[in-house]
Amino acid sequence: MKKYFLQIILLIFFILSSFSNADVKSVMQKGNDYYKNNQYQLAIEKYKKLVRDGYEGTSLFYNLGNAHYRLGKVGYAILYYEKALKISASDEDVKHNLVLAKLNIKDKVDELPPFFIFNIWEGLLALFTISGWTFIVYIIFILLLVFVVAYFFSKSSTQQRISFFAGITFSVLLFFSIILLVVKMHKEYSIKYGIIVENVVTVKSSPDNSSKDEFVIHEGLKVRLEDKVDIWTKIRLTDGKVGWVLEKNLKQI
Repeated sequence: MKKYFLQIILLIFFILSSFSNADVKSVMQKGNDYYKNNQYQLAIEKYKKLVRDGYEGTSLFYNLGNAHYRLGKVGYAILYYEKALKISASDEDVKHNLVLAKLNIKDKVDELPPFFIFNIWEGLLALFTISGWTFIVYIIFILLLVFVVAYFFSKSSTQQRISFFAGITFSVLLFFSIILLVVKMHKEYSIKYGIIVENVVTVKSSPDNSSKDEFVIHEGLKVRLEDKVDIWTKIRLTDGKVGWVLEKNLKQI
């Protein structure tokens, strides 16, 4: 009886999942049809329905970025391209369109000069998403276990030496891969970034409309989010400038 009950539950789950996937594909296709017919706002509405329903995906965010770009909404276009890259960091189409969209940003903010080692480190982190680095750690760990087992069951000293040095090599790779994964997770979950979505935004010295105007930024600029007080968000630019903007003027990636 329990066996049949479990089979019924699994069947119901499979049917519901099938309906859900079919609905997602249907809404996505309608959005794509609107996009092909140059009805970009209608396409955005369909894509955003999927977002509201909790669906996320590289294609969905990529399409949202493209539709907003076609409407001249550079800030939202960059926002969704950045969201797409969080899911698929190596997607060349997304990276290409993000570069094109950034050409429309009015602000040319210089970055604080980092050490060259930091550039290499950031490059490594950007190679994969958290899922990608997790997969790499898993594969290296499995290979390490294989060589450990091979070492103890080797029938010759040559095979033992090969297994030993391979094990050492993969131990080092595992160590650094875990560090990269932990740092990547820290950056993803602890350090937040946002995109300015309003045309012109005045940055204040404190979370108060009557406070001093520090500087002005424009649509599409990526900023680091550091604090929040009521309707105000503290931001930091790549050149080190800090200030407060109204929360409605930006969207978190």
